[in-house]
Amino acid sequence: MQQDQTVSEMAEEVLAQRSGHSLEDARQAVLDTEAGRQLKGLANGEHRHEKAHAWQASVFWDRAEERLMQLYASETLSRLAAADHDYSWLESYMERLEGN
Repeated sequence: MQQDQTVSEMAEEVLAQRSGHSLEDARQAVLDTEAGRQLKGLANGEHRHEKAHAWQASVFWDRAEERLMQLYASETLSRLAAADHDYSWLESYMERLEGN
C-alpha cells in the first residue's frame, strides 16, 4: 500500500497479495463472500477517489468520535443510576408511610 493510492487501488492490491492469486482470480473468489461485497462497496462507494491515507484518517476520527459518544453515554447513565440510588431511601420511607 502506498500513500497516494485510492481506496479502490488499495483494496485491489490487498486482495491480490493475501490470496496469492492473480488479481482477477482473487477478485472473483472474494466477491462471493460478505467481505467481498463490502470491499466492492468500498471500491465503488463515495470514498473511492480519496487517497488511502485521508480515508484512513477519517475512519480513525469517526471511530474515536463513536467511542467518545459511547463513553459519554455510559457516564451519563452511571450518573443517572447514582442519582436514582441517592433517592432510594426516600422511596423506602414513602413505602413505610403508606404501609402505616
